[in-house]
Amino acid sequence: MNRLLLSTLLLLLVVAPNCWARMSIIKSVYYPDFEPYQEIEDEIFTMEAQLGVLLATGNTEATSIKAGLDADHETFDWSNRFHLEMLYQQSDVMVEGREQSDVTAQRLYTNAQFDYKLDNPNHRLFLFGQYDNNRFSDYDYEAAIAAGWAQKALDEENYELRYSVGPGYGFAVTHDGQEDRDRHGFIVRASLEYKQQLSAGAKLRQYISTEAGESVTQSRSETSISAKIMGSLAMKLSFIMNYNSGAKGATEALDTETSIALVYQFF
Repeated sequence: MNRLLLSTLLLLLVVAPNCWARMSIIKSVYYPDFEPYQEIEDEIFTMEAQLGVLLATGNTEATSIKAGLDADHETFDWSNRFHLEMLYQQSDVMVEGREQSDVTAQRLYTNAQFDYKLDNPNHRLFLFGQYDNNRFSDYDYEAAIAAGWAQKALDEENYELRYSVGPGYGFAVTHDGQEDRDRHGFIVRASLEYKQQLSAGAKLRQYISTEAGESVTQSRSETSISAKIMGSLAMKLSFIMNYNSGAKGATEALDTETSIALVYQFF
């Protein structure tokens, strides 16, 4: 029995290398593009922060600060995006005939979208949430959640186009100086994003979104161009439009913002 086992092991040691060699020859003949299995890293995380500061002196005394954070998390099954921006402005204003320094703009805005990739990774199901707290608006805060269909319609080397659309629910707290009131209802959310690599260090991004409800429609457009200065540091020029059909009184429905900021990419 032991001799039979030993003979079998010796036979395997002799035959196995020959069989492996023949399989390699067959693969090289019939599968010219065959490559041995290699573990592919299917998780990518990028994050960048931006900071812009404007100091005005002379006839107008003002200080404006804008900060932001963007992160993308790409895995085999998920494509996730996170966005945070803060705006603060302090200016000298006239109050009862006297000049004094006061806060004239203060806003916190954040959103996140989670895309689950289907069999075709360009076809996805999304879940979206956002929160907006603008001190100088008719609302204490506004928030929304939505879910639906998302797709990467174009996916080329230098540019990409993606969109999403689906139903959701919006809620907000309004104030008129005396009492707060809740406002909520069903909405339809749609978004469109286009990115293009203009050169080795320059990028163009156009983003449009809207949340349409029975009584209020909110829309946002952001156009930005960034150019790399050196290493992970870049300069970014942005133009943002925020529209809210529910604005009343002295508050305008359309709010615009132009900024120049330094952007640093961490990963």
